[in-house]
Amino acid sequence: MSSETGADGREREPEPERARDEEAVSRFVERFAAEMTEAGMQRMASRVFAALLADDDGSMTSAELSEQLRISPAAVSAAINYLTQVSMVGRERDPGSRRDRYRLHNEIWYATFAGRDRVLTRWEHTLKEGAQTLGPDTPAGTRLAETAEFFEFLQSELVGMMDRWRDYRKKYDLPGGKN
Repeated sequence: MSSETGADGREREPEPERARDEEAVSRFVERFAAEMTEAGMQRMASRVFAALLADDDGSMTSAELSEQLRISPAAVSAAINYLTQVSMVGRERDPGSRRDRYRLHNEIWYATFAGRDRVLTRWEHTLKEGAQTLGPDTPAGTRLAETAEFFEFLQSELVGMMDRWRDYRKKYDLPGGKN
């Protein structure tokens, strides 16, 4: 076994790899999936996403997901269809295989929130048109105009926040933070 140099400059033995506690992993997957479901995501999509998130390489086949989550292949398929539509998961094939693998996109949270920028822009424009249609001085028109302003504000803050996140990743040398 080789030794490593610690932060203090002294040599030490590397820590042995910990065996995964599959029961604890399963509890985490179900707990995080419940949180996402409570926030509005479909239940099976939440479970599939959480399972992929907890997988070391963020990639599993339908059979692996079905086995781990104890759900039918049809439930996996429906969840994957939803997750691919919202750009949270991609579909790929291993070379020489006919079996699909489902993989989390790189920088999944960044991409998810950055994608919301387009949604917010569309909502903002539609709300502004609605405010004009209803009349800017009517209670409904005023409400729509204020909601459009909120989305405009949120969008400008989101852009700045995403820039700060990229800087944070570089500063702390987090994965994907090097450019």
